[in-house]
Amino acid sequence: MGSTCDSYHYMVSFDADRSFLENLPVLAAFEDVTDFGGYEPLPDGWLLACADIVKSTDAIAAGRYKAVNTAGASVISALLNRIGSRDLPFAFGGDGALVALPHTARTPAQEALAAVQAWVMDELGLELRAALVPVEDVRKTGLDVRVARMRVSEHVTYAMFAGGGASWAEAEMKAGRYRVAPAASGTRPDLAGLSCRWDPIDARRGEIVSVIAMPTGIESLPRFSALVADLIEIASQSERGGHPVPMDGPHHSFPSVGMDIEARAAAPKGRRLAYKLWILIQLALNIYSDKTGRSLGRFNAERYKRDVAANSDFRKFDDGLKMTIDIDAATLAQLEKKLIDAERDGVCRFGLHKQNAALMTCIVATPLAPDHIHFVDGAAGGYAMAAENLKSKIAA
Repeated sequence: MGSTCDSYHYMVSFDADRSFLENLPVLAAFEDVTDFGGYEPLPDGWLLACADIVKSTDAIAAGRYKAVNTAGASVISALLNRIGSRDLPFAFGGDGALVALPHTARTPAQEALAAVQAWVMDELGLELRAALVPVEDVRKTGLDVRVARMRVSEHVTYAMFAGGGASWAEAEMKAGRYRVAPAASGTRPDLAGLSCRWDPIDARRGEIVSVIAMPTGIESLPRFSALVADLIEIASQSERGGHPVPMDGPHHSFPSVGMDIEARAAAPKGRRLAYKLWILIQLALNIYSDKTGRSLGRFNAERYKRDVAANSDFRKFDDGLKMTIDIDAATLAQLEKKLIDAERDGVCRFGLHKQNAALMTCIVATPLAPDHIHFVDGAAGGYAMAAENLKSKIAA
């Protein structure tokens, strides 16, 4: 980790790129995600930081999907904290993540990616690979990386990616190119705010379905855009578009199921017992506020849980449509038929995975501010298993 002086120097140099982030278009509705004219290309010189878990399906088969999700979210947490900006465009992929950043961030990004790989191996026993891919190399292939923001609540927007470049960068990483080597064992990234306290969220309408639908190529984009609109309309037959998180928020046990992982992220060995006690105190105060409806200073549990539901990223566009939704059997049948027909007609390839619960991983700078962010995935494989299903089709 850099010194305070180093971080300050970097944050000053980052100001030159801030106008791009401040002027990114904000999509009015999720249905607009395939209006690619509403996206802005990343500036020349920017980088794509990519990471994912090697053999994530083996970890999922062993029942370790909460650890897999935490590893994916830790990449975003480490990069945002090290670079000192929560405005960078990012996308959570279940077993990995993507973050776009300016060229001036190369050195701190390398440090963060190296450190988070070491932490994931040391604390979670998982192998995380990472890469930094220049956007100019993406454009040499004829692809692009274009970004817009989707507003999910009054206080939170998430980045949407289009142009095919993010998928190309991920493939390059998996091929071993643009690799960032892990730091020495014992190196710790700054994971302040990374939290995993919520219980799995049971399906209330039928099943939790994680869907990934990707266009077959540039020539299929017009028909793919129409397909995405149809899929969103089908999902909208369910309340709140199939949002798996109840409007009044999720629940947590006492102690929380993710307490050990959160303590590993927040504190080194020797200091975790004290941090776990602090988590238990916070949980007790949260439960008291929730049950009584009373605020504790500026914190009110009911309001916080409603914000959690509103701020969750249960659907996104990352060179293709990704959704984790709670839908009934009839809606699922319509969705699958639409996808199968589109795949047969050469419009898309898709992967789909069903489970009985959703899972949430969070980055919360402070519970007193309403801009906390929450990543939603299926609780039994989710996007990683849908991607494996998609990959097997491509291989065939």
